[in-house]
Amino acid sequence: MFLFLIIYICSFLFFLKDLFKGNPDGIVRFIIFGLSIYTVSLSISYLYGYSKINPFFQSFKEIAILSTLVYLLYKLDKKIRFQIVDKLVLAFFIYVFGYILLPLGSYSFFQKILAFKSLCFFPVVYFTGRFMKPEKIKLSETFHFICLLSIAAAAILFFEVITNTHLQTLTGYADYNYYFFDQEPSGSYGLSWTFEIEGGIKRFASLFANPLEYAAATLITVAAIASLVTNDKNRLSLNNFVIISLCCTLLAIIFSLSRASFISYFIMIYTFAYIIRQKMILKFFHYSLLSAICILLFFSIEGDLGDYIINTFQFTNASSIGHVIEWLNGIQAMSQHPLGMGLGESGRISAPTGFNTGGENQFIIIGVQAGLIALLIYILLYIKVVTVAIRTIRNSNGKKRKLAIFVLLIKMGLLIPLFTSETESYIYISYITWFFTGLLINMVSKEAIKPKLSK
Repeated sequence: MFLFLIIYICSFLFFLKDLFKGNPDGIVRFIIFGLSIYTVSLSISYLYGYSKINPFFQSFKEIAILSTLVYLLYKLDKKIRFQIVDKLVLAFFIYVFGYILLPLGSYSFFQKILAFKSLCFFPVVYFTGRFMKPEKIKLSETFHFICLLSIAAAAILFFEVITNTHLQTLTGYADYNYYFFDQEPSGSYGLSWTFEIEGGIKRFASLFANPLEYAAATLITVAAIASLVTNDKNRLSLNNFVIISLCCTLLAIIFSLSRASFISYFIMIYTFAYIIRQKMILKFFHYSLLSAICILLFFSIEGDLGDYIINTFQFTNASSIGHVIEWLNGIQAMSQHPLGMGLGESGRISAPTGFNTGGENQFIIIGVQAGLIALLIYILLYIKVVTVAIRTIRNSNGKKRKLAIFVLLIKMGLLIPLFTSETESYIYISYITWFFTGLLINMVSKEAIKPKLSK
């Protein structure tokens, strides 16, 4: 188990080494190999008695991003022409920052800062990608690393399934959460309710923080695979490594039992098939969907899993009802407080206290805390990124087109999970998404100013 902590620390040290050598692209490898095992590593650190230095380990992610951003700003050799996406990201950051200073809400200044960081650190990650020189990032290598991570995660999943044991029961996960976040163990397995469905059937998280994050991270892999195998003529180039990685994603989606990510998985495949007009992908979509249904039916002809699937479609299971109740509470709160209730009133800060308002939905969490204006900015930002990615796919080729496919599929894949969880709190997913969104806007902006320079 201690190996996870060693990998986490080493990935950070290698990042620092690269940065000191003038290679800021090392941040990508740290995000993939370090932040994917962030929670498991820190819980192991606590398990081995390193609780006093755990806050130092926790700060690695902020140190890595901020130091990279400072380095890139220092090395900036020309004026940046801000695009609409840049302005929306800045507007969201500045607007929500004002809520730290407003005497609004029931939380202290320090708690508001923590809530702000949870809600608004993604702009820092975005601008790190935005100021990164595109030639520094090797997309093919990055996508292969993401696929490799999915294979490693599937190997751990295989161990969990055959032993019927959550990895997190061996890493001190519950004690870590109680000590640092005051979250009592819950559920049938002493972890949290996220690790099971109704009837006590286990959901597995592999090396990620929880099953929902594992399922959402799998969507990142699907996007990477799609970008990796597609050329400018929309022809596919598959190999054994890619096929194994794709099979691993299907296993992850099935055994993490996330309904939102399960639906998103097939939406991504269908979206990909549509944008590149590939009949083979459509066939894979239908075969994969049929296989997944057969596997689920095999395990659920009789029993709790069958009831879970049926109740999901009928929207009568406890989890679905819980989502609806949280959404209604959040919508009511936004209608009563259109300018927001204050930072911390929804999401990660308030959830452990039991006084959470309208959680389990990224949009509602934003609206409850910072109001409808902040929510509108976030939605406009999401839509604009999608439209930029679609336009780039249609009008570009090479590296830029592959990156646009990657970003578009991630955004399409994460859309449904945004309605059922606080997706921005998934560190690995949020960092990957926004870093490469910034990188895409960087590449698009370079093309946009070429006609002006030639006049």
